Amino acid sequence: MKRILIVSHALELGGAERSLIGLLDSLDTDKYDIDLFLLRHEGELLMQIPDGINLLPSIPAYTVLARPMKDTLREGHVLLTAARLYAKQKAKSYCKKRNIPSGDVELEYSHKYTYKIMPKIQPGIKYDLAISFLTPHYIVANKVCAKTKIAWIHTDYTHIYIDERSEMAMWSAYDHIISISPTVSKSFIEVFPSLASKIMLVENILPEKLIRKQAAEFNVNEEMSGEESVAILSIGRYCTAKNFDNIPDICSRILSKGLPVRWYIIGFGGDEALIQRKIKEAKMDDFVILLGKKENPYPYILNCDLYVQPSRFEGKCVTVREAQMLGKPVVITNYATSASQLEDGVDGVIVPMDNDGCAAGIAALINDPARMDCLRENCKTRDYSNYQEVQKVCRLLGNE
Repeated sequence: MKRILIVSHALELGGAERSLIGLLDSLDTDKYDIDLFLLRHEGELLMQIPDGINLLPSIPAYTVLARPMKDTLREGHVLLTAARLYAKQKAKSYCKKRNIPSGDVELEYSHKYTYKIMPKIQPGIKYDLAISFLTPHYIVANKVCAKTKIAWIHTDYTHIYIDERSEMAMWSAYDHIISISPTVSKSFIEVFPSLASKIMLVENILPEKLIRKQAAEFNVNEEMSGEESVAILSIGRYCTAKNFDNIPDICSRILSKGLPVRWYIIGFGGDEALIQRKIKEAKMDDFVILLGKKENPYPYILNCDLYVQPSRFEGKCVTVREAQMLGKPVVITNYATSASQLEDGVDGVIVPMDNDGCAAGIAALINDPARMDCLRENCKTRDYSNYQEVQKVCRLLGNE
């Protein structure tokens, strides 16, 4: 039986993490021996790891990444914490010289300057295939023994700031690089043209049975009340990419057109205070409601009238696919990868990015019930699970 190792950070609530659950769910555990290594055994999705997947024990050294340095130092990880601090300073210096934000570079450097003092993962085993599911990809490249190694891209590279030379060395260590959409591939190749031959397209795989089961687990009428209102829902991290800070203004513009809407937002993240402030500035306290972090968002999707993803940029948004899977009309903004997300006018609608155009597009759809019904029916006829995509991964093992 061939052996597969998949490495990721944790299983917190997020589109990439739910996509990982979909990948695990689609792999045949009768044909493959599958190990999952998580840097941290954290997150609401830990309980959703499918039967037959072997979750490897945690290794204390790897838990040092992405946690407060004062905590890791207190735990006795002196050398690793010092390496992280060095990485942070190097990233700040690099970004200051180029006048760019340090976030993405700091994340990459935190792995780049610590992996050398990390222990091997499963040192006695040579895997047939090792998968690094989330960047940075230094760990699988350097701490795992495998015949074939692949790494995943989940990001539109036109919207992030990186150290290109450093990342080039990181990505080059892999036999194949998996992209989740043609547009994501294009943006990556624009930055790393010499890696074009390594790119493989594997769409996000979603665990359809689990999603439908969870959608029916409980009723959310009390949290999403208001029979006279059209319930709009958005889900995602509270961050720049998701553009939730503009929802209060967009909602205000829809209300000014005489449409009774309430806009609910599920998520968490650093921009929560900004979003709250924008709600108060727009006087939308009664109309834009932050529902916070939800371990199971699917009953909320099932209960909404319209799902909207007003993002500034995306790789390929998993929650949009999940909403379509549950038969909901979907609106997305015209971000760079939007054309690969849905078929405009058929199983969703793409609206302008600016607040006025976005509000007008949403209002036009709400005012056209027949069009809303058409979108629902078209979604019901399509397969959004993408289970067949796993065959592309299995072919790397020579079994498909």
